[in-house]
Amino acid sequence: MLKVGLTGGLASGKTFVAGVLEGLGCQVAYADRMGHEILEPDGEAFADVIREFGSEIVSAAGSIDRRKLGAAVFADKARLDRLNALVHPHVFRRQEAFFDAVERDDPKAVAVIEAAIMIETGSYKRYDKLVLAACPPEVQIQRYREREGATEAQARARLDRQMPLAEKREYADYVIDTSGTKDYTERQVRKVYAQLKELAS
Repeated sequence: MLKVGLTGGLASGKTFVAGVLEGLGCQVAYADRMGHEILEPDGEAFADVIREFGSEIVSAAGSIDRRKLGAAVFADKARLDRLNALVHPHVFRRQEAFFDAVERDDPKAVAVIEAAIMIETGSYKRYDKLVLAACPPEVQIQRYREREGATEAQARARLDRQMPLAEKREYADYVIDTSGTKDYTERQVRKVYAQLKELAS
């Protein structure tokens, strides 16, 4: 089995790339979804996160309001680091369980984890190959604004807190240029998939 990390940045198209890889036959897991599940009332980090950040992040329905939690940590690196320390170990355990299950099912599979900050956390070292979905910062800002209804200042503030994609390129085995049409991106993904599949077999 080939372990592949797929990363990118704000609105860089990594989820689209993941979907194409999944359609081609890769087994794909999404770290962001795992993180959301871990914060659910029956999730592994639910109680710890409330204990750390207070009951004001709990919605009327009794779940963690991720917007309120995001606002609590967005401008405070120490608090963001604390949140990551509570959530990431559980995410990594889920990822290992995913890899174990895939390998049992198909030892020649291409197993992909899609995650935004695997280079920043150092977890990229756990993968055999690293794929980066990349486009220029102005494209990221435009896409984020369209998707979230954000202002330019909000988009830039969020982008400025991330590791630039130009720096992430240094870590990547494959770079998918997502700045063009979806067809253009998909053609690149198919080429990368062919190489990954060959390595896995």
